[in-house]
Amino acid sequence: MSALRVWIEGVGIVAPGLNDWPSAAAVLRGEQPYAAAPTALPAPELLPAAERRRASRIVKATLAAGLQACRQAGREPASLANVFASSGGDGHNCHALCELLATGDRQISPTRFHNSVHNAASGYWSIATGATPAAQVLCAYDASFGAGLLEAMVQVEAGGQPVLLVAGDSEYPPPLHAKRPIQDTAALALVLAPAPGARPLAELRLLRRGAFADGVPTSLRDVAPGVDAALAAGVAAMPSLSGLPLLAALLGTPGQGRTVAVEYLPPQVLRVDVEPLA
Repeated sequence: MSALRVWIEGVGIVAPGLNDWPSAAAVLRGEQPYAAAPTALPAPELLPAAERRRASRIVKATLAAGLQACRQAGREPASLANVFASSGGDGHNCHALCELLATGDRQISPTRFHNSVHNAASGYWSIATGATPAAQVLCAYDASFGAGLLEAMVQVEAGGQPVLLVAGDSEYPPPLHAKRPIQDTAALALVLAPAPGARPLAELRLLRRGAFADGVPTSLRDVAPGVDAALAAGVAAMPSLSGLPLLAALLGTPGQGRTVAVEYLPPQVLRVDVEPLA
């Protein structure tokens, strides 16, 4: 049965206790312990000073993860079409807007307004990198990473060009946190290519028929049984990190691929075959 085939060229991650892909890979392999810590948000490099001051937590995380992935892939960020996925955008900005609207003074600042839209992170990416290729922004609640991966893989197959996928979310302060208990800000990025380049990390395959199935998403511990319990719990509490089990699978032994069930709209999962190459 035919399948969509893409190759991972670069990975980026910004998450609690994980500042980049090399350190995350070492933790997932069991080569170093996981040190739980709040997400360290890098300064939003490449942004002009005015935009740097306005950048929200999710913008800082997605920009850093995207740049990590592009650099590992050896790709110029401005040259890549991109797909940004988020389950809810900027939680802190949403909280601030709700507080403001509950007062007598409902004058919303332009900065608050433009950070409130769901495509804010994508917009800041284009400002920072000068990227002008097509950009897609989507949301599918907890299935947002899976929906973004599907969109990016289809674009690579259809267009024959590499695509950057960035998934990111930020936490909501109380009282919204009680209804949407995302643990912290996190972002995960992949550069996907239509053919294996000089140093592909893994091949991903998606059946054209049968990729969706009823089932339970593959957990991080299914792929990395010895992973720290705090990290496994954190992944479950951050929608953008639902792609981490897939990334753990690409660290396997070449020639010993596996199928990862990526979270999608219940009761379905997206079944992706992962073939490690590095």
